[in-house]
Amino acid sequence: MSTALAETSERLLALSRRAESLYDDLDLKAVAEWKSRGRSRKAIGFLPIYVPREIIHAAGALPVGLMGGADRVEIVRGDSYFQSYICHLPRSVIELAVGGRMDACDGFLFPSICDVIRNLSGMFKMLLPGKYVHYVDLPQNFDTALGGRFYKSEMKLIARDIGNLTGVEVTDDRLRASLAAYNENRVALRRLLHARRDRPWEVPTLDYYLLLRAGYMLPVEEHTAMVNEYVELAAQAGRPRMDNIRVAVRGAFCEQPPLGLLRTLERAGCYVVDDDFVLGSRFIEQDLDVHGDPWDALAQGFMHHSLPAASKYDQRRTKHADFVKRVRDYRADGVIFMAPSFCDPALLEQPMLQKALEDAGIPFTAFKYSEDTGQFQVIREQAGTFADALKLWGNA
Repeated sequence: MSTALAETSERLLALSRRAESLYDDLDLKAVAEWKSRGRSRKAIGFLPIYVPREIIHAAGALPVGLMGGADRVEIVRGDSYFQSYICHLPRSVIELAVGGRMDACDGFLFPSICDVIRNLSGMFKMLLPGKYVHYVDLPQNFDTALGGRFYKSEMKLIARDIGNLTGVEVTDDRLRASLAAYNENRVALRRLLHARRDRPWEVPTLDYYLLLRAGYMLPVEEHTAMVNEYVELAAQAGRPRMDNIRVAVRGAFCEQPPLGLLRTLERAGCYVVDDDFVLGSRFIEQDLDVHGDPWDALAQGFMHHSLPAASKYDQRRTKHADFVKRVRDYRADGVIFMAPSFCDPALLEQPMLQKALEDAGIPFTAFKYSEDTGQFQVIREQAGTFADALKLWGNA
């Protein structure tokens, strides 16, 4: 290996390790360190899937994505707050909160995703009475005069509340600057997504996922630089191409899969070329207008330029047809449905998508997981069998 190639590989490894250290930072030490650099700095935690992080940024605060504890935290107290037949995510979030591991956050936003998240916001109000807690009502009607007007009022309320915490008023100019910063981040993430789609051997699924997760802990400007550097180095690293099939993954948009599960998919012979992991990091697909009314730009972005999700109903779009088109556009050989156990939005949507794939002649397989799943042998055998079948018989 040449010196230049060795240096490239070493730098890529350093970026991956940095991203993984942020993933493992359940005590939010990186957030506390960021806050220590200025007395007025605040951190606002948010639950999956999407909140307008630009507003938090414009108010001088750090948006912090709270994705649960995965398989790295033992649930003791968290189980006492919820019934047994719901997803695992809220249990680990409560466990982290009551254990003081979210103390670096000065407030929390809970987007309207499902009943579980709604109830979780109420619990936070009771458990953390000194913290700012707000349930974010995202629009269900996408008419500009109705849903758009409602959403703008909701965003301005959040901006006022966070501005009161930081002492920074969210002016139109400050919000435009934040839109520009997140537009640059969207450009960087599109570069990463396209590199993974076109040359998946250059961007292993684990690296890709950890880079997305890093964006939920770092200031947006730092994350943009990190992603851009990774994409540039990955193109030079000369990573070997494997005899893997190309798969699209659906169902993991809220409660996230453990890292071991992502490793298992690739070891089973699958390149993940499309997914819904960490969906809020790239929920709005295109850059937002930074010249007009920034509140309008954010509202239009959510209502008209956001990715489809099981938790979002849009009567103008046909999800199953859009999904088939996306699978074909990303040249996926097949689809893996991997939804968290008891995730009502994902599991209710899945039969509709499966039927569309059947009609289109696109093969798929399905299994469920929880964020603390620790045994992957059965999943590896199922994914490996799926990959082998497609290599041998294609779509037949």
